[in-house]
Amino acid sequence: MEDILNRLDQKFYVQARYVQRPNLAFVTLKKNVAVQAITYLRDVEGFRHLVMISAVDYIEQNMFQLTYILHNYQLHSDIAVRVELDRENPVMDSLHHLWAAAQVYQREIKEMFGIDFPGSPRVDEPMILEGWDNIPPMRKEFDTKKYSEETYFPREGRASCDPVKIMEKKLYRVEAEVKYEIKRVVRDNRNKSADAN
Repeated sequence: MEDILNRLDQKFYVQARYVQRPNLAFVTLKKNVAVQAITYLRDVEGFRHLVMISAVDYIEQNMFQLTYILHNYQLHSDIAVRVELDRENPVMDSLHHLWAAAQVYQREIKEMFGIDFPGSPRVDEPMILEGWDNIPPMRKEFDTKKYSEETYFPREGRASCDPVKIMEKKLYRVEAEVKYEIKRVVRDNRNKSADAN
């Protein structure tokens, strides 16, 4: 893996690298060389399988991070290529010409984060959020609580319960009663000693 990372660094200048274990490494590359580097990893280094593409919103740093995970079947190893994108203009070159499956990941990321992949087939068509007219829901500034309160009506008769207490009542009724009685006695004794002082 180290030799592959060194060759990748010589060709594309790796901004950061992190080897999590002998068969998994993370590299950060500039946006303008990422597709070339991924093509190199596929065609020259044997990372032929696109495992997935994911995105993370780092709102505090005003950027998105895309991660492309590639797998090499001969080496039984993975390389994750990370790319940082400006939140103000989140655009990335498409990989659909390398793997047909990339268009599905890119379409989902466009819908959920608003990151555009110009030229990717059907990237602007709704995938999950048909009729959505709000900001992309995986962005950190999207307020899920506010959205649910404005969108869904409250249901009468619903109450939140502590699952621990529910299980105690259902399965361990006697043990729960003893536990709570002990707590009550301890609390009463503390109150008495506090009053005495």
